[in-house]
Amino acid sequence: MRRIESGKGNCVSGSDGFFYDVMLAPLGFRPMKRGLPNYFWRSPKPWVKAACTGLFASVLLLTAGEPFREIQRFKSADAHQGVGVGPERVYAIGSRSITAHDRLTGMPLTRWKAPLLSEWIHLDSGFVKDGKLYCAHSNYPLLPMTGSVEVFDAKTLHWEERHVFEKVPGSCTWVVWHENAWWACFAHYSGLGGYPDKDPSWTTLVRYSEDWKEERRWRFPKEVLERFGRYSCSGGSWGPDGLLYCTGHDAAEVYVLSVSDTEEILELKRIQPINCLGQGIAWDVESAPNATLYTIKRKTREIIVNVLGE
Repeated sequence: MRRIESGKGNCVSGSDGFFYDVMLAPLGFRPMKRGLPNYFWRSPKPWVKAACTGLFASVLLLTAGEPFREIQRFKSADAHQGVGVGPERVYAIGSRSITAHDRLTGMPLTRWKAPLLSEWIHLDSGFVKDGKLYCAHSNYPLLPMTGSVEVFDAKTLHWEERHVFEKVPGSCTWVVWHENAWWACFAHYSGLGGYPDKDPSWTTLVRYSEDWKEERRWRFPKEVLERFGRYSCSGGSWGPDGLLYCTGHDAAEVYVLSVSDTEEILELKRIQPINCLGQGIAWDVESAPNATLYTIKRKTREIIVNVLGE
């Protein structure tokens, strides 16, 4: 193998160029910087190659799966934190405001905005149930962390009530109803909004009874935590296949997870690319002939509608 000097660093070429370019680069490896001893550029031992080859194959398997296909998108000033979907309306959720749109046309219908200096600080994902819009809420980036569920009338967006979590296990980022239970995610961060002695590995999924009695907790697997980076789980929604689809803060991918009552760690089934950069998501598995996944693109303030398959 020979070493080529270029620009600010070194690049690898020759017989092992393919190994570094195709197998290590996708795993996050970067070229060594100028000035390191030559042995850093020697071909890796066979066992290292074998281990990396297996890891690369695992990555390929994790990213396998039916692709998402975009079928609609429309603008919304509040497409900043998350999205919720009901039988007739879709809801763009900002930190302190919500806009309800017509599902078919994307036309804005109603908007709610928190009063100045009021108790609402950071809304997140939304879930529609029995004519109510349930929104996760936290005091991010303030400490100590708090969490609540803010309940709005799904038609008028009139605020009605809230449920406040006691001894909150993190910053509440999303809440959904599934199989006769409430499911809520509580995030932890490295840096802004996080505790000095905790990191994203403390992010916790909690299942509650209908009257908000805690039943069980789970943590996220290492493979997903690594992709969260210094942030955490921003969105979650149960898919038509009975699996839990989660997103991070800024990656264009969805983590498909299974939940078991006999395990403490969620199991990663696959990672699927998608045309959004993290944030809240919402499956609509009932109102349409084909299940649709609603996402947002905060940079362009858009709601995007996706289906699985070509």
